[in-house]
Amino acid sequence: MHFNVKEDIIALTPQWKGERFPDGRPRVPDKYLEALKGMTLEEVWKPIFVKGYESQFEGHLHTLHNDDRKLVGRAVTCEFVPTRPDLHEVAFAIGQQEGRKGNYNQWVVDSLVEGDVLVADMYDKIYKGTFLGGNLTTAVSTRTKTGGAVIWGGVRDVEQMKQVDNVQVYYRGIDPTPIRDFVMKGFNTPTRIGAAIVLPGDVVFGAGGGVLFIPSHLVPEVVDGAAKTHVKDIFGFEMITQNVFTTAQIDRNTWTEDMLDLLVKFIKEDPRGEEYRDLDWSKEYDLARNGDPNDTQTAL
Repeated sequence: MHFNVKEDIIALTPQWKGERFPDGRPRVPDKYLEALKGMTLEEVWKPIFVKGYESQFEGHLHTLHNDDRKLVGRAVTCEFVPTRPDLHEVAFAIGQQEGRKGNYNQWVVDSLVEGDVLVADMYDKIYKGTFLGGNLTTAVSTRTKTGGAVIWGGVRDVEQMKQVDNVQVYYRGIDPTPIRDFVMKGFNTPTRIGAAIVLPGDVVFGAGGGVLFIPSHLVPEVVDGAAKTHVKDIFGFEMITQNVFTTAQIDRNTWTEDMLDLLVKFIKEDPRGEEYRDLDWSKEYDLARNGDPNDTQTAL
């Protein structure tokens, strides 16, 4: 038993072909994180869902700040179980041999770097399951700069936590008790958050009161797919308003060539389409010509 093992992380994420952190986590480029901050939950969710990744979202969470700020960053995962004396003795001794200081939750916080999001499965423990308080939230903000945390468990010192700059936290509940009686069984391993599964290096997208975990190797495709959905919505609203197309036509998952021609013209000529002019629509044209076997008439 060891924690945060580079070789294991690389083995878990073989489809990622880009740069990695020293711990082995996929290092999704910053440009994609920045792009995601301007997108909506539904836009980002759709390209993942249609590829069969149907267990990536969890919405049964509270947010530290209810001001519509997004949480976007690369996942550092950890998972915990109820305490058991012999297991705690083994796990804690291993951590000490690896040079880790403090308690289990501090081991994880101490590993964070800029752009990270801490993702912790506290098995829905709230009483004595308060993974973060004022001090550790300050440490999370300092290390990640613009990140935060997703805690399937509790937090404490919420009034202090809310004073910390540049951080957002998703959590299950609040309790004044300090964290007690738990053992870490995994650090940067596959981790469950409610109904969702997250791997180290996945991109965390927190928005609208829920959290979506984007597989690292899908991020470039997801960002382009979300951008296409966004500009199609802008164009679609305009066409419906002008009575050019019906809602039934706009809502189809696969558009006709005539609709795509008008969309491309809109992107080229309308100022609202300027930021989308580098998108490639060849796949959509192929589907329009040859048919989409997955077209369910109505877009997701």
